[in-house]
Amino acid sequence: MNKHDLRVLKTKQNIHSALTNLLKKKPLTHIKVTELCKEANINRGTFYFHYQEVGDVFKEFFEEIMLDLKKSYNEPYYHTDFLNGKTLDPKTVRIFHHIKKYEDFYKIVFSQEVSSEYYYMLFDEIRSFGLENEHAVHQGKLNNYLHSYSANAIIGLIIEWYRHDFQESADEMNVHLVNILKL
Repeated sequence: MNKHDLRVLKTKQNIHSALTNLLKKKPLTHIKVTELCKEANINRGTFYFHYQEVGDVFKEFFEEIMLDLKKSYNEPYYHTDFLNGKTLDPKTVRIFHHIKKYEDFYKIVFSQEVSSEYYYMLFDEIRSFGLENEHAVHQGKLNNYLHSYSANAIIGLIIEWYRHDFQESADEMNVHLVNILKL
């Protein structure tokens, strides 16, 4: 079956949504295939056609979200040869639009009830974006500490937004980020 088949995409989207709903209630390690199937309103055969275990669903969903996050993170780089925080246009910042799109997932990641493993997975991904774009961000040699600092700065903004229940719009958060970069 083609992975771009609309039926497959809808089924996987439904399973991802069901997993998100269950993760709001309990840790990934306590979610069983049976309850995921029930939440997704699919049979076990359908589940096992696509996955071997619940962890595979999480891995796939996390990778999908991180791919979208990477595209959002890189958006300002498509509009300039050299990214300068002092001249950055807030309209080119897309990372907060991504967070809003996957708000339920990020509420789980930053919840105090879940393992810090999710935080570190997110941290490692964002940090890797900086390492990939090192040549575009600054001239000269950057070190691992700077990329870690930058990843935590972005996550810090997201956590603060989370603490305010994502009440501000993504556009308002873009302005906050740009204003911080101008300091």
